[in-house]
Amino acid sequence: MPLHPRALPGGSPPPVGEVGLDSHWDRRVKGGRVEPDLTLDLHGHTLDTAYDRIMSALDQARGMGARVVLVVAGRERPVDPADRMARRGAIRAKLLDWLAASRHADAITAVRRAHIRHGGEGALYLFLKRR
Repeated sequence: MPLHPRALPGGSPPPVGEVGLDSHWDRRVKGGRVEPDLTLDLHGHTLDTAYDRIMSALDQARGMGARVVLVVAGRERPVDPADRMARRGAIRAKLLDWLAASRHADAITAVRRAHIRHGGEGALYLFLKRR
């Protein structure tokens, strides 16, 4: 079986969200015409609680047959000494790694930055496979 063109060395599957969407979905994302079936806001959570929350939300989304999940996690921010060691954007920085290593990785077809009306750089759409 041929490998996906973006597969990792050794034949492992492509990273979460690298498989892609068909042109219909891509046009809808770019035009802001995607309506999430479930929205998850991770503001105010610690890394541990955010991880638990995203996993349980994906369980719920898959159980209800959702196709699009909006995850609002905030924007990644560069390290700034003025933050006085406060870790800003830590959830957003870890999110893709969590998804790729999760039990839900095989159910996620694509991950895209949300349209500005849904949070822009601070949010992501997770596209789930049909059952």
